[in-house]
Amino acid sequence: MGPHKDRMDCFVAIAPRNDVGASADDPTPPAPINPSERIDAIDVLRGIALFGVMAINITSEFRVSIFEQFLSHKHPASPLDRVIETILTLAVDLKAFALFSLLFGIGLAIQFERLSASPRRTVLLVRRLIVLLAFGLIHLCLIWNGDILTEYALAGLIVLPFLFGPRRLLAISAAAFLLLYLALQRWMPSGVFPDFVVLTQDVADANRIYATGGFADVQAFRLREILLIIPLHIYIFARTVGLFLLGAFAWRTGLLRNTPASQRVLLATAVGGTGFGAALILGHASGIFTGVATNPLGTVLLAIGYGAAIVAIANLARGKAWLGWAAPLGRMAFTNYLAQSVIFGWIFYGYGLGLFGRLGTASALAIGIAVYVAQVLFSAWWLRRFRYGPIEWLWRTLMYGTAQPMLVAGKTLAA
Repeated sequence: MGPHKDRMDCFVAIAPRNDVGASADDPTPPAPINPSERIDAIDVLRGIALFGVMAINITSEFRVSIFEQFLSHKHPASPLDRVIETILTLAVDLKAFALFSLLFGIGLAIQFERLSASPRRTVLLVRRLIVLLAFGLIHLCLIWNGDILTEYALAGLIVLPFLFGPRRLLAISAAAFLLLYLALQRWMPSGVFPDFVVLTQDVADANRIYATGGFADVQAFRLREILLIIPLHIYIFARTVGLFLLGAFAWRTGLLRNTPASQRVLLATAVGGTGFGAALILGHASGIFTGVATNPLGTVLLAIGYGAAIVAIANLARGKAWLGWAAPLGRMAFTNYLAQSVIFGWIFYGYGLGLFGRLGTASALAIGIAVYVAQVLFSAWWLRRFRYGPIEWLWRTLMYGTAQPMLVAGKTLAA
């Protein structure tokens, strides 16, 4: 969903990607691979994408009602707020969410490949997605109704069978789902989205309940809003599946394996994706391009360009020095995403500081940046002592059915 119905591609690219299976002759059960063997460039991309998701979530979904963007009457904004809103809308919002969808597809393909020798591969991956679905429903119903985990789990279950096919099947299927998404920009069936009167009333209720209500009041309203939020997931679901498949295809091609040939392709993709994507988005914003699919297509291309550029830079020695700070954050993206929901809920809703509807975009973003920086520092500190983030550890443990080792080798809790 986020601006333009789309904040929901948010999340899980977060999916930990480097799980390995045991061979058929090896009695050792499959287990996660050592964290030292993770792909740093992908973790860096995930950590940076999380900033974009955070920026849109806090400015467009915690600060004010998620549905305010669809109304003509909005909160008054200062010149600085309008500038920041324009930058976020044109350069960040849907692109960060699209990056997470690509990352989730990459992660699922890596997990599928690493478990190839295990006879339990399908069971483990289905279990992983079912556990994610459970996390998503808990997050959706008890913490924040802006959840994207539920959608990602369902989309992952659809994509999983495609991974058994050849690489060209992934490419063809990705193109088909993305074309379906673009077609729905013009031919979405009527009655899917709530009407203007319903949205106006919901925004008015949100301004009252989220700002001043106690936890029980906020919780009851969040549950009621889910019925209005479901159509936004329907609107974006084909794109989510298509980007999952595209991410899986990118992994299968070897594009992310840091070779001289892949670096050249990444750089060309970065230039082409950002160039054409930005041209379409700016052309649509200025009225040069009027097609309803122009902006959505530009968003997908720009997200691909961003991803290629960040991975290409992170693969370089100097790039690792510049962007390495984001890798620990990316390794703990699941934990950090959920933590943001809890923290921002307390800051903006009535059971906490009650700042809902009282801050401009710039002030809310400043709070978000402070939380993000704190998470960067905390993630680095945590991963010097532990192998996984807390939620990542729980996810793996439930997936494999046995408690995973948590402490880094040679460390103790006292350390």
